[in-house]
Amino acid sequence: MSESSLVWVTAIGLSAAGSVGGLLVAGVLLLFGPAVRARVVPSLVSYAVGTLLGAAALGLMPQALETLPPSRAFATLLGGILTFFVLEKLVLLRHCHDDGSCHVHQSTVTLVIVGDAVHTFVDGVTIAATTMASIPLGIGTALAAIAHEIPQEAGDFAILLAAGHSRKKALLLNAVSAIGGVVGALAMLLLGSAVPFFLPYVLAFAAGNFLYVAMADLIPHLHRDDARSTGVGQVVLIALGLLTIGLVDQFLQ
Repeated sequence: MSESSLVWVTAIGLSAAGSVGGLLVAGVLLLFGPAVRARVVPSLVSYAVGTLLGAAALGLMPQALETLPPSRAFATLLGGILTFFVLEKLVLLRHCHDDGSCHVHQSTVTLVIVGDAVHTFVDGVTIAATTMASIPLGIGTALAAIAHEIPQEAGDFAILLAAGHSRKKALLLNAVSAIGGVVGALAMLLLGSAVPFFLPYVLAFAAGNFLYVAMADLIPHLHRDDARSTGVGQVVLIALGLLTIGLVDQFLQ
């Protein structure tokens, strides 16, 4: 297999894993009651924060800075943060991470599916872009995507169940939206092959995405009074997420 073919196969495989991995774990959590999910999900959120911050700061930005001058790299990073702020204002990427505090109506259900499709598409683009730059970096990015998808999908399941959908239909709807990850990967692979100079900009932009999701979406959830984890436990799990990304980068290089 040629190097180019290996990158394509790996990128598509990792993107599929990034989309489906979180969905499968969240599906397993669906088998347990709300009380169990309420204890487990906050810990998963803490770990996801660490993996997202690690992927952005230890993987994506250093890779982008190898090609781009700092001014362009950080301007693109800021552009990514602002873009995802706007998307969240449009309610395309807003998610619930627990069972009890989501306001559910039919438009919410529609936005959950659309938002998931957009989110997995962006994750697919990010995983493919990082894999094109470095397969170990792609693996670390996929792990960060999976870690974030687990609490996100658990919250989305809660919304769909509260709206009256069966567990089977909720799983099917989320599986359909997960196809966006593979579509995003294919789009990035085609674009990266045609316009290779665009790749480092995508990496810096994706770092903005990961930082925004971690700091604007997940970290505020950890500050809530009803979070089940202690502050020490949250810090340990965040550090574990950072360590995971660091170890993947260290041992797969």
